[in-house]
Amino acid sequence: MSEKKIKNIFVAGAIHPAFIAESIAKHATKTAIGGHSIFMGQVRRDEIDGKFVAAIDYTTYEEVALTKMHEIREAIFEKYPLSCMHVHHSLGNIKAGEICLFVFTSSAHRKPAIEACNELVERIKAELPIWGKEIFEDESHQWKENI
Repeated sequence: MSEKKIKNIFVAGAIHPAFIAESIAKHATKTAIGGHSIFMGQVRRDEIDGKFVAAIDYTTYEEVALTKMHEIREAIFEKYPLSCMHVHHSLGNIKAGEICLFVFTSSAHRKPAIEACNELVERIKAELPIWGKEIFEDESHQWKENI
């Protein structure tokens, strides 16, 4: 029995809408799928102490994060009857308004796809060693609280 390969979820820069659309379109031939659930995280232009967030610079301990993501992936596949699971997280400088996280789950029925997607997003936010440095319009910065 061969072990599943650890997948790289990291993307340099923002996740482009065309990539998301293409990912969805690729599933048209998978006719056993009846439901998809998608979550897209977007960088907000938050106002903090009178300053506005212009971008978030994401960094990670890649090897640790990918190993942990593999564990999460396996646990979610065990728990839910999914056909597909795709996770993409940005690294680097992502501007306000751009997509930084794309989670896409598919199943024969909507409920497992939705529940798996929600759990995946929560676990990614809580368990992966990914940090965001908020870059303000005046070029000052602070580390983002992961909520």
